[in-house]
Amino acid sequence: MKKKATLADVAAAAGVSKMTASRALRGVRDVSKINIARVREAAQELGYVGNFLAASLSSQRSDLIGVVVPNLTNIVFAQVLSGISEGIAGSGVQPVFGVTDYDLDKEYDIIRNMLSWQPAGLIVTGLDLPEQTRRLLENAEIPVVQIMDVDGDPVDACVGFSHIRSGEEIAQALLGAGLRKFGYAGCALTMDVRAAKRRIGFQRALIQNGLDFVEEVEAFELSSIAAGRSLTEQLLTKAPDLDCIYYSNDDVAAGGLFYCIEAGIAVPDQVALAGFNGLSIASGFPGRIATVRTPRREIGKQAAGIICSALEGKVVSGTSVELVPQVDLGLLEGRRG
Repeated sequence: MKKKATLADVAAAAGVSKMTASRALRGVRDVSKINIARVREAAQELGYVGNFLAASLSSQRSDLIGVVVPNLTNIVFAQVLSGISEGIAGSGVQPVFGVTDYDLDKEYDIIRNMLSWQPAGLIVTGLDLPEQTRRLLENAEIPVVQIMDVDGDPVDACVGFSHIRSGEEIAQALLGAGLRKFGYAGCALTMDVRAAKRRIGFQRALIQNGLDFVEEVEAFELSSIAAGRSLTEQLLTKAPDLDCIYYSNDDVAAGGLFYCIEAGIAVPDQVALAGFNGLSIASGFPGRIATVRTPRREIGKQAAGIICSALEGKVVSGTSVELVPQVDLGLLEGRRG
């Protein structure tokens, strides 16, 4: 059996010290591009893999950042992960992802397992955590950044936006466009607490203007186009005179649009549809779905930047970054009063 290549072999082949070889392989910023190229070329020629687990045991910290998201079927979180990857580029750390499927017990297990790997930091979606999960993060003794929300009390740092205010703002914009008879269609609001917050904000704005939802329907499954089609049919059967439907997100709203196209219902002339996230699926039907465009990639990038700053010894505990989503009324824009 051929002898496994060691870090010393890579360093010797590249003509650098073991420390430089180690830092070059981890992509640390202060290693020159020439040395990084030499070390990586030597590692490729020797088939070197390395044992960063052993290194983490000796240093009491790995070069991993744990990232916990609710799902990857929605492009929202894929774009957050893209921002995280951009934010840690050149830092020498690597992201490891866990997907909870909005299951609180699964979320707890993922975070506990990640902490056992001695990560350099954690990025966790949301502020509304069960007490036992929050306790894990409070006792972790590493930088923790909670993302996608600012409506609550973060354990350490947070980067996101106000979902309550986002709901209020699109409601005010739709009211300004002259709409008055609103329905609501949402998915899994007991699990997707941020969607539930947006509904609260939207309803608050309606009540402040002497209105409320005429009718509401909910599916207890995760958001999907199929769920949106079904919910829209149910809603318009119950209240056919609605002039606007507010959805928990753009996936569900897109399903509503497909239903309206099939049923011969003109959007937005007969009924306006409004979602959330500003996804490309909505822009594929120009101007038909009103939405709120969220800075997903920037959230990931800034969260990663906070972790990297903490690893450089900067004080980041208590940092709160609130970004501002943008309301897009599409074809209704010209009707805004």
